[in-house]
Amino acid sequence: MDEVSLDALVIGAGFGGLYQLHLLRDRLGLETRVVEAAEGVGGTWWWNRYPGARCDSESHSYQYFFSREIHEAWEWSERYPGHGEIRDYLEFVAERLELKRDIDFSRRVASAKWDGARWRVVCEDGARYAATFFVTAIGCLSNANVPDIPGLDEFEGEWVHTGRWPHEGVDFAGKRVGQIGTGSTGIQAAPVIAAEAAHLTVFQRTANYSAPARNRPLMAEEKAAFRDDYDGLRALTRSTPNGHPFRISSQKAFDVSDAERAAIYDNAWEVGGLRFRANFQDLLADKAANDTAADYIKGRIREVVEDPARAAILSDIDHPFAAKRPPIDTRYFETFNRDNVDLVDLRAEPIKRITASGVRTAAGDYPLDCIVFATGFDAMTGALLAIDIEAEGRTVRDVWAEGPKTFLGMGVAGFPNLFTVTGPGNPSVLCNMPVCIEQAVEWIADCIGWCRENGVARIAPTAAAAEDWVAHVNEAADATLLPTVKHSWYLGANIPGKPRVFMPYAGGMVRYRGICDRVAAEGYAGYEIDGEARPAPAFTLENTAEFVGV
Repeated sequence: MDEVSLDALVIGAGFGGLYQLHLLRDRLGLETRVVEAAEGVGGTWWWNRYPGARCDSESHSYQYFFSREIHEAWEWSERYPGHGEIRDYLEFVAERLELKRDIDFSRRVASAKWDGARWRVVCEDGARYAATFFVTAIGCLSNANVPDIPGLDEFEGEWVHTGRWPHEGVDFAGKRVGQIGTGSTGIQAAPVIAAEAAHLTVFQRTANYSAPARNRPLMAEEKAAFRDDYDGLRALTRSTPNGHPFRISSQKAFDVSDAERAAIYDNAWEVGGLRFRANFQDLLADKAANDTAADYIKGRIREVVEDPARAAILSDIDHPFAAKRPPIDTRYFETFNRDNVDLVDLRAEPIKRITASGVRTAAGDYPLDCIVFATGFDAMTGALLAIDIEAEGRTVRDVWAEGPKTFLGMGVAGFPNLFTVTGPGNPSVLCNMPVCIEQAVEWIADCIGWCRENGVARIAPTAAAAEDWVAHVNEAADATLLPTVKHSWYLGANIPGKPRVFMPYAGGMVRYRGICDRVAAEGYAGYEIDGEARPAPAFTLENTAEFVGV
């Protein structure tokens, strides 16, 4: 295939890649293309079609805010949109902006090498591109993690991963299904699978908190209010530390009496969703405050689950509330009251292997016709490291051998003109994702535009700036309870051999946006620009009330 010459190449056609294409092509006038491994737009939502797959951010905030016209033309149907409706929304945006004519679908990037002036990109099908700027918008949660359990290749039934769900669906009728994993995905999938399957066995390694989603259709007056409040919603989501359309209370857990606190939690439980986290400011900063929320939810689990033994397993949660991304659910705990559902505690009886006929634990065999892996992703780094990205004799894999190092989550020292949308060191996975994506995409487009206007041929973070940013990411995390969860995927603990490094930025979206704006205003401080290194600004944590926490 002939090499395609471009100003900019973008990988990924999800929320990030679509908006990046629009800004680079339509605002800056650059010759830009997107390469997308899937057959259509949607990013992670193209692949995640498992039963019950649904966003945990409220629909009126889980969208773009760069266009009033698009906002007012689209109408969500539910409080929390399902995977199909999110794909429909992104398809609508792609059609409205005529983006698909510049997207190469069903094409996966294999390697990218900086030749001193441009990025030379090669795809698995042999397609080649040359681009001055290279933007990866491949998602934080896109590289499916199938655990290396002995015997999987011997299993005679069907197995699937929730992050690569067959588009034709999976028929569970009359089947014995085993679900491995009880994170956000497993909590969404289990009730739906249980309603269809002859029998469901849930294999739980780590018990989880979950609040009821209280999902429902939106009323006509709600739809109208959301449509007409573009300015207010945009301002609200940009002014909260987690990008959600609600504010975290300034009140602390022990500012109120026990009875008042219980009433606040009762009300929040009925409201449902991630707003439960917003009850008190200090839930992620103070363990004693967090215990009040944790104990409340554990008590609710024990109330719902009728079998005391199952209730004990499900409420035996060993980490602070919201120190891992807290799931929200639709009758998850009620699922364990069904006669056709069993629960296996993998801490008491670990999986030994998969056999031809099912799963074998330390306690015995569980015959299965189908296995569902709800085991998450190689988060934040996996998709990027799957590509062989090289500059000046080093790969990103080499540079990140002891853990990812970025500047602002958007650039890697020593890799000129490479930009990462919501890479490690970005707040993304701790926030309402589209708000983070929009900020990152706009910042990257502004930087590329600045380079073009000023005749800059190459720009990359300095090594010192990246080191300073990693230190600040750790400082922000250490001011919260987040790093105390040693089995969290925030630290890469779900992937054997992955460096145990806290990856997302926990300092809050408001603070993060301010830092990025300051870097740009100071002429891209912290970057090496055509050989001239510019010192990075100092990073501080002057206001701990702004800390993120979904």
